[in-house]
Parts: sequence; C-alpha cells; structure tokens
Amino acid sequence: MAGRPGMVVRGVEHPVRGEMLKLGSKAPDFALVANDWSIKTLADYGDKIKILSVVPSLETSVCAAQTRRFNTEAASLGDDVVVLTISADLPFTQKRWCGAEGIDRVETLSSHRDMKFSDDYGVHDTEWRINQRAVFVLDRDNIVRHAEYVPVMGNEVDFEAALAVVRELL
Repeated sequence: MAGRPGMVVRGVEHPVRGEMLKLGSKAPDFALVANDWSIKTLADYGDKIKILSVVPSLETSVCAAQTRRFNTEAASLGDDVVVLTISADLPFTQKRWCGAEGIDRVETLSSHRDMKFSDDYGVHDTEWRINQRAVFVLDRDNIVRHAEYVPVMGNEVDFEAALAVVRELL
C-alpha cells in the first residue's frame, strides 16, 4: 500500500497492511480467539473502556514487558476498564505464558486465525504474519480516543500517554 509506513525489524522495513485508525473514528469490530478457544468480539466487553495492547509476540522481551506493565496498571484502573493484549501467538501459547508470568488482569486474545483484526487495525506485518506493536484506547462507545503505532519493533509504547487518556475517560 503506497504511503503506509512499515515496521522496522532489526533495521529492515517490513510491509504493514491496513489503514491506521483515526482518532474519533468507530473502532472496527473483531472476532479474536481467547485462551479457551472461544471467540471474543467488542460486544463481549460491553460499555467498558478498552485498552488494546497489540504486540508481535508474548515470547519477546519488549512484548512481555508491555503486557506485564499493563497488567500492573490494570489494578489501579478499576472494573470500568478492560485491558486486552492481542498478538498472533496461538491461544495455548498465550495461556501458558500468562500462567508462567502470573498475568491475571490482562486478557490475551489471538489474531492468528485469519489476521482480520490485524488488517482492520492497520497492524498486519505481512512478512512475518505478526502484529506491529501498537496501543489503542477505546471509549465506552468504542470510539478510538488514542492510537499509537510503534514504527520500530523493539521500541515500547508510550504507556503514560495511553493511561492519561484512560484516566480522562473514567
């Protein structure tokens, strides 16, 4: 796709498919696979504020750190906020990783089945069939209030910017 920046992995740019979400737009619905192999959609999270923490793979240090950080932050955000970590890892890998890491406040979901979420949210690294690192904050009506696409795979998201938006919405 012309003009769409890719994601840099070890100094090499990977193509990323999908349009970047715009602030104020309605978030695309999704059908992602949970750790128990059930399908989860936006409707499953009702009118909660949603943090969508998108990572390439939980098996990498930066992705693991991102998920741990949001797991810690979730404790102070209360029941009106749900944190979803989305990767293309298989659900049993996500479940094993969360168990080993003690992740109990973040729900992991897999885009692996068809990568439609990845295309719809503009994070599909087509070279490696993974997600570009990103974070989205959706309000109670699933309007995009924060969207950050991280152009270099090894860089972190701006946690404080995302959390500030969540706190404003509470």
